[in-house]
Amino acid sequence: MAFFLPYLFISAITSAVFFLLFRASRLRRLRLPPGNLGLPFVGETLQLIAAYKTENPEPFIDERVSRYGPIFTTHVFGEPTVFSADPETNRFILQNEGKLFECSYPGSISNLLGKHSLLLMKGSLHKRMHSLTMSFANSSIIRDHLLVDIDRLIRLNLDSWTDRVLLMEEAKKITFELTVKQLMSYDPGEWSESLRREYVLVIEGFFTVPLPLFSTTYRRAIKARTKVAEALSLIVRERRRGEKKNDMLAALLAGDDNFSDEQIVDFLVALLVAGYETTSTIMTLAVKFLTETPLALAQLKEEHEGIRAKKPESETLQWSDYKSMPFTQCVVNETLRVANIISGIFRRAMTDINIKGYTIPKGWKVFASFRAVHLDPDKFKDARTFNPWRWQNNSGISCPANVYTPFGGGPRLCPGYELARVELSVFLHHLVTRFSWEPAEEDKLVFFPTTRTQKRYPINVRRRNASSS
Repeated sequence: MAFFLPYLFISAITSAVFFLLFRASRLRRLRLPPGNLGLPFVGETLQLIAAYKTENPEPFIDERVSRYGPIFTTHVFGEPTVFSADPETNRFILQNEGKLFECSYPGSISNLLGKHSLLLMKGSLHKRMHSLTMSFANSSIIRDHLLVDIDRLIRLNLDSWTDRVLLMEEAKKITFELTVKQLMSYDPGEWSESLRREYVLVIEGFFTVPLPLFSTTYRRAIKARTKVAEALSLIVRERRRGEKKNDMLAALLAGDDNFSDEQIVDFLVALLVAGYETTSTIMTLAVKFLTETPLALAQLKEEHEGIRAKKPESETLQWSDYKSMPFTQCVVNETLRVANIISGIFRRAMTDINIKGYTIPKGWKVFASFRAVHLDPDKFKDARTFNPWRWQNNSGISCPANVYTPFGGGPRLCPGYELARVELSVFLHHLVTRFSWEPAEEDKLVFFPTTRTQKRYPINVRRRNASSS
């Protein structure tokens, strides 16, 4: 046997070399988008991460778009990847989910969310569950059932504010409490706050090497995920035996799919992340951008003081009040455009795909960059300036659906997009009518591993009218 080992080794090496040469020859025959694969194995990952750890990550894409055009090839996170800064190509990618492209996420995210999460579902099951999720976050449900809790829980959080708050931390508490209430009918308390602290650790592990031996952050995230799953499993078991409620968990338990506890827990884990992380960041950045744009803040205050003047101080906001916030919706639109909480989406090509004269090889990743389009000066005048007035009566802006995509699109359009807008609007209403504030210290935006401010945006606050709560 030992006599054959050298020959087996040489044969394996020869086969590998021939495979690599064949693949290289095949790729040369294809017309790939222009670009640079960078260093072996590492590619251009380090340049990408370095750019997104600053306040201005645009040069990574800008320089390559300038050199190669809006569709270019790079190599990031261990795989050759085609980047698209072209709105038509992005729309093509979004609309062909499940046909030409399939969702693809880093192993760390997949492991921490769970194999049954909505993010990783495919086919008819994803379609059903996406539809179910949207049915619990549509306008009529928000108007008739959720708005009263949104208003109440935001007021409750603001009642606890002291003279100095970390706005991003408070926003995360608000959105987590709202999401727990909407999914499982739990009011905020010690249990929900303990669960939220574990969630923070889970999210920190999203963009790490998914090997517990090499990453203490990932190891800590896995332990936290186990605690989250145990807590949610207990709730699921209690609800199977207990009273019926009108929430997402009740719908999962009553459905015809006979989901196991593990499937329901994975589903809830992902929805809690979606409702918690992104909306809280949007809340924080809306306040940051408004603080840096005094004219916009003054107009927003005027709009909300007008609404509050028509109501008793203790009366909650009604749906008609929400629909009477036109400038607020301009602020929401512009915050979503400038902040780009979801900078884009990764997908994997299921077959060789021809687009715009290029071929994307089967198995390659693609990245549809929403951020690049939203900040493109050819699509938006003074694109990198926060200007909510650009959305008034669509003046000075031509914005087809494939240009403005803060919530994605296609079969994986964010099911909570309307809910996020309502939560942000109600939060801004109570903030500007109850408080004045100023930044406590300078704070900068960074975009990796997630969009956030470095210091959680500390502000000094002063109550404008203590009786308004």
